[in-house]
Amino acid sequence: MTRAQTNGAVEQTSADLSAQIETLKADVAALTSTFADYARAQKEHLGATAEDTYEAAKQKGAETAHQARQQARDAYAGAEKAVRDNPAASVGIAAGVGFLVGLLTARR
Repeated sequence: MTRAQTNGAVEQTSADLSAQIETLKADVAALTSTFADYARAQKEHLGATAEDTYEAAKQKGAETAHQARQQARDAYAGAEKAVRDNPAASVGIAAGVGFLVGLLTARR
């Protein structure tokens, strides 16, 4: 008789354990699904952030390049004006710079 009671308790414990394992499997599946959804959302968010950063950097680079071109044009125009206003001084300066470069390269 005690054996029958023990056997029934084992069957009950086994059934409870099986139910708990099934619940655990369902919970793990739900967590896996939730994690996958979160990872997809993070990927989309990071992708959008990276794209925004790229576009901002691209725009800033274009603006900087435009400013550099404008400064180069202004410097060229200023140099051209200075040469036109003082041609003799410009030739003298160019000759002096050429002479110095010649001296520096001849020593090597």
